[in-house]
Amino acid sequence: QSILVTWTKGFKCSSVEGKDVVSMLRRSIKKRGVRGWAGGGTGEGGETGEVLSPHPLLASGTGTNACYMEEMRHIDLVEGDEGRMCINMEWGAFGDDGVLNDIRTEFDREIDMGSLNPGKQLFEKMISGMYMGELVRLILVKMTKEGLLFGGRLTPDLLTTGHFETRYVSAIEKEKEGLQKAHEILSKLGLEPSHEDCVATHRICQIVSTRSANLCGATLAAVLRRIKDNKGVERLRSTVGVDGSVYKKHPHFARRLHKTVRKLLPDCEIRFIRSEDGSGKGAAMVTAVAYRLAAQHKARQKILEPLKLSHEQLLEVKGRMRMEMEKGLSKETHAEATVKMLPTYVCSTPDGTEKGDFLALDLGGTNFRVLLVRVRNGMRRGVEMHNKIYSIPVEIMQGTGEELFDHIVHCISDFLEYMGMKGVSLPLGFTFSFPCQQNNLDEGILLKWTKGFKATGCEGEDVVSLLKEAIHRREEFDLDVVAVVNDTVGTMMTCGYEDPLCEVGLIVGTGSNACYMEEMRNVELVEGDEGRMCVNMEWGAFGDSGCLDDFRTEFDLAVDELSLNPGKQRFEKMISGMYLGEIVRNILMDFTKRGLLFCGRISERLKTRGIFETKFLSQIESDCLALLQVRSILQHLGLETTCDDSIIVKEVCTVVARRAAQLCGAGMAAVVDKIRENRGLDFLKITVGVDGTLYKLHPHFSSVMHETVKQLSPKCEVTFLQSEDGSGKGAALITAVACRIREAGQR
Repeated sequence: QSILVTWTKGFKCSSVEGKDVVSMLRRSIKKRGVRGWAGGGTGEGGETGEVLSPHPLLASGTGTNACYMEEMRHIDLVEGDEGRMCINMEWGAFGDDGVLNDIRTEFDREIDMGSLNPGKQLFEKMISGMYMGELVRLILVKMTKEGLLFGGRLTPDLLTTGHFETRYVSAIEKEKEGLQKAHEILSKLGLEPSHEDCVATHRICQIVSTRSANLCGATLAAVLRRIKDNKGVERLRSTVGVDGSVYKKHPHFARRLHKTVRKLLPDCEIRFIRSEDGSGKGAAMVTAVAYRLAAQHKARQKILEPLKLSHEQLLEVKGRMRMEMEKGLSKETHAEATVKMLPTYVCSTPDGTEKGDFLALDLGGTNFRVLLVRVRNGMRRGVEMHNKIYSIPVEIMQGTGEELFDHIVHCISDFLEYMGMKGVSLPLGFTFSFPCQQNNLDEGILLKWTKGFKATGCEGEDVVSLLKEAIHRREEFDLDVVAVVNDTVGTMMTCGYEDPLCEVGLIVGTGSNACYMEEMRNVELVEGDEGRMCVNMEWGAFGDSGCLDDFRTEFDLAVDELSLNPGKQRFEKMISGMYLGEIVRNILMDFTKRGLLFCGRISERLKTRGIFETKFLSQIESDCLALLQVRSILQHLGLETTCDDSIIVKEVCTVVARRAAQLCGAGMAAVVDKIRENRGLDFLKITVGVDGTLYKLHPHFSSVMHETVKQLSPKCEVTFLQSEDGSGKGAALITAVACRIREAGQR
């Protein structure tokens, strides 16, 4: 669509201004019965020779105009902040508001008054080919009237508007034959020029054309300066595509224009390219580029389509999660269940009467923490924490179990010395964020390692016993290990200390898991029907049975295949922070191989597994981040990109993160609906305690997940409470609750 604002260049056809000229052309074609026209067009003067490049384009001929690629964030007339759009400046109207009045001459004013559009296109009337010859004619007339030329004799031809054409200016300014041409042209106008008259006319032409080139160069320099500022570069390298008869045919116009631009922009390297039939070929190229971009966009969308989940698909995921939950709870089907629904022996949440000093260990990733947690009740009710973080080297993560637990005990010893508590025996809670089968609160059998851990001699063993054995080997101190807990359970307990309605815990960080308070009558692996027990779902393994195969894409399969545990933790690999960056990298690789990204060039960095960390998704999707900053992130990764590439990368990040949040929401909807049905309620109000870097740091993950739960569980009002150090504080609180219950039993 193209609405004609105003006619220029002498056109005055009625009933066209303010109307869509493309629609008018289509109607005319339809009347003629011509078929196969798809549409496409450009602005005036062939300024679209490279319309999709970041460079400005200039037309200087009968009329004059320029266009350039402007940042979308600066174009208030169009919605959207991403990428760039070509701006048709219509700079011929520059000065119509009076800003050029101080440099307009009496000759400019006379031309304007005698034109078809007085007061309009004032800049164009000072520089373009339609008016340059007329300016020279008016100057010659005035100087002749004042007796300075042609012996003061005027001729009818010299007095006639339009009789001194712009092509005469070009001819007269030619180096060798200029004066001869001046004599021929002036004689043709009925004059009898002397040699001095010819020299003066040559000089007048030179002054008029030089002013035109200088004005054109000054305004072009302003455009280039803006592009430089937009890019934020110290030195701009850019190319200007130029078309138009004055630029092409005048012997000195181009050189003067280039000189002016370079003088005004000493910190820029500007190259000028002459367009060959920019207005015709350019229109076709814009159309061809539009078709190419549309085809590439369609190809990318087709690849991303399987990652975009409908409401019906999410309901299906929710239903399948519910089925797997039932299998895990049932004694009959537990062995074959992938969602293990492990009893934690945590049967009570904090009631506010807990007090004392407790140690907590937090092992759930590449960092390990030791904490001293002081729990106070009464008027001073609250939790005070001191902690120290220790790293776990990869060789220990993937070495022997003895080496791993000796390292943990070494860290505990260092912390006790750091706190000045060597020799003090305190109750200890151990947050162990890996799948465990618990037979008691202080006994946890490791079922399998996840998150990159591979320490031998641990799977199938009680991790509390492994810890106690390591303590005894060191022979420095003794500790009362009261509870071994999962970080998800710790998160639920921490938030339960703040909100009594919190009966669900969720982790979405390096890995992902959930827990909730299940009715004892449904926990068939533990005897007894009274009360509730927290169930550690271990939902990261959801789908390991193949029940999610129709939702897994080729990119999920590629990530799984090259992981440390192929075929395991499939749901976790679709939603957690450890894998989302790698899914994005695989998609970017696929796009690039197909020529849909990075100009089809795959860098060595892009081939490197793990190079695209999940934290980059959070940074790239940040609402306050401009595309230039996105480009700098990608360049930091060794990926040379255009702004268009940055838009595509951002879209891929958005699609992958959104799917993760939706799948997480579908799983959580299954949990809260089960709790509601367990309790026979028509409507449930419940709080979910949440922890994890992905949930906390990603700009949109939490809101998408919340909205998904709301849509899939309309009979539940779910509040999400962000946990502050659930894995550490939570272990101490579970230990405090256990000590409270133990002391009450002893009394």
